[in-house]
Amino acid sequence: MTTPGLLRSLIAFGAAAVLSAAITKAIWPLLQRYALARPNARSSHRAPTPQGGGIAVMAATLFVAVAIVAWSDAAGMKIPVTVPAATLFIAIVGLADDIKSIEVLPRLLLQAAAVAAIVVTASSDLRIFPACPLWIERAILLLAGLWFVNLVNFMDGLDWMTVAEVVPVTAAIVILGALGELPASTTLMAAALCGAMLGFAPFNRPIAKVFLGDVGSLPIGLLLGWCLLQLAWHQQLIAALLLPLYYLLDTTVTLLRRMTRGEPFWAAHRTHFYQRATDNGFTVRRVVGEVFALNIALAALAIGSTAASPVAIKILLLAIGGVASSALMFRFSRP
Repeated sequence: MTTPGLLRSLIAFGAAAVLSAAITKAIWPLLQRYALARPNARSSHRAPTPQGGGIAVMAATLFVAVAIVAWSDAAGMKIPVTVPAATLFIAIVGLADDIKSIEVLPRLLLQAAAVAAIVVTASSDLRIFPACPLWIERAILLLAGLWFVNLVNFMDGLDWMTVAEVVPVTAAIVILGALGELPASTTLMAAALCGAMLGFAPFNRPIAKVFLGDVGSLPIGLLLGWCLLQLAWHQQLIAALLLPLYYLLDTTVTLLRRMTRGEPFWAAHRTHFYQRATDNGFTVRRVVGEVFALNIALAALAIGSTAASPVAIKILLLAIGGVASSALMFRFSRP
């Protein structure tokens, strides 16, 4: 990345952080009045807490990223219009679900429409497996994107948990962009999202004053998935898998366990490994602290994988990340 490109990313980071914090503070009284999340048997909180802080995170991210791109004439500084449009659409779906719960099937169809808008309209030159027919690869990406959007939502169940995931991942994406592994527009969006999450973080620290809500977790999942997809399209599939590996393993293993037990896996529950950790005596700060530390390590492995030429080394780094993530999940599952 050029010096002007790095400067733009730093400006995006700082501006999004300030704007996110300002909007969160401004809308907090309204959220407290109209968008309270009341605790139930599946909740991790004990008192009614406003939700909808994702409005501030998404507003700051999209406004800053789109504004900088619009004012820049640098090569590569172009965000496909479907990305902010789909992000805004899925945020509205999340907001509607926060206010009045939407049934599972309509919710999934609306989410799939947002993911499809990004995947289907992408250039046919962007491929992960060129030997695979394009329509099959796009169909797989659609399912993977839909799963990723939902797993980010599933994992947003503790104060600071999404911050502990998004900040290391987006910071690593910015570093990879600086190393020339990603387009400037992707790097800029990641920098804005990283800043917006840090601006929101003081309001979400345990015990949280406000939650993201689906209006935040769903579009965050979509934007993060788009950034990771850019990595995969630029032949860094191992890095794209390493960065969100803990989230991928926790949600996928939990889903498979619930399916094998015949449980309604689509229903809300408290059986993710990070949730079991709090039931097993871990404090919230300890859980998110250990997840954050793991994500820093995964980010380092991901950056290392882009510098490694032999495929065997890349696979070894992925295996190391898998072992580390599995070890943390095992720790969380024990008293």
